[in-house]
Amino acid sequence: MPAAWTIHIDLPPAEIAARTPALRRHLPGVAAEAVAEIRRSVPAYLDDAAPLTHIVESTLGHFVDMLERPETGSQEILDRFWRIGAEEARAGRGPEQLQTAVRLGAGVAVRRLTERLENDGLHTPAHVIAQVAQAVFGYLDRIAAAVTAGHAEASEGAGGGRPARRRRLVDLIIGGGAAEGELEETARRADWPLPAEVSVVALRPRTGDAAHRPALPPEVLTGLHLDEPVLIVPDPGGPGRRAMLEHGLHGWAAAIGPPVPVAEAARSLPWARGALALAGQGVLDDRRPIDVSAHLPTLIIMNDRGLVDCVAARLLAPLLELRPSQRRRMAETLLALIECSFNATEVARRLHLHAQTVRYRLRHLESLFGDDLYDPAQRLALHMSLHARLARPGE
Repeated sequence: MPAAWTIHIDLPPAEIAARTPALRRHLPGVAAEAVAEIRRSVPAYLDDAAPLTHIVESTLGHFVDMLERPETGSQEILDRFWRIGAEEARAGRGPEQLQTAVRLGAGVAVRRLTERLENDGLHTPAHVIAQVAQAVFGYLDRIAAAVTAGHAEASEGAGGGRPARRRRLVDLIIGGGAAEGELEETARRADWPLPAEVSVVALRPRTGDAAHRPALPPEVLTGLHLDEPVLIVPDPGGPGRRAMLEHGLHGWAAAIGPPVPVAEAARSLPWARGALALAGQGVLDDRRPIDVSAHLPTLIIMNDRGLVDCVAARLLAPLLELRPSQRRRMAETLLALIECSFNATEVARRLHLHAQTVRYRLRHLESLFGDDLYDPAQRLALHMSLHARLARPGE
């Protein structure tokens, strides 16, 4: 079952409390309008409207409850949509129809409830509407993830050999060295269209409990049977891929390997696992999925930490003359200076400092490092040493 969550919205409680009674009063009428729009637009829901009305009205009511009281539990509503997703699979429908219905209903609800509040004399500023809309989108993402997870699990249960064929495909892709034609045939049997490129995503459950399956669309191959779980994401540069992973991997730390041709996916996996290992050491931030391509210098440098530490101890020795609190500031400034070709204005913009402050620090660095600061032969080693030193936890 999907994990619960809460809504956090940056609005004064008084602004929310002033509007929630009116919102509740209008919920039944707005829910009826939302259901009518869903039945017009999604033919699968042309049958009895009563169950759909109950789902829409109770979901809108729960969202209002969470706006008013952020501590309101969400597990019950998520479990309900997980079961609905499973029921859709057993009825032979894909999860897309239900997800479309939910989004249509939410669009109607936001528009109509805003209008009703205006008619009641409760003017809602544009920035408030924008924040509520953002909360709605987050709410819908979690509901869609629950639907997808329920649908996927029910589909696997009914599909017999398909999950096993997909596990075999995952093993073949990440193992590398598939015989000519073997990959194409295995993908065909697993009903998985071969993409031009894939990214391999290394996973680690945050709490050590992998009970909550990642809520991702069926084109993403899941390798949860492995000791070190992975995903294989087709066409990783496509629109919405990063957001899909962020919303579908709650409860998991993840590192996204660089895009590669599918036959070369085994090359992407070690980089992803290396980044995840560094996150476990506190070197990289894993609160969101880690894009390996954005951290290549750190990954290369940390591949032989002993050698880098030895070189860094020599090259960065002048910084040891400074107080610890000052040492990190000056190291960050020096790294930015190297990466910005010693352009003080550009460094100031990057570090959110005044340009004069950067020039003062540069003069201080010149006094510490002397001519070595501008020596082209030292530049790459100094750059790598600074990355390594700044990546160390507590440095």
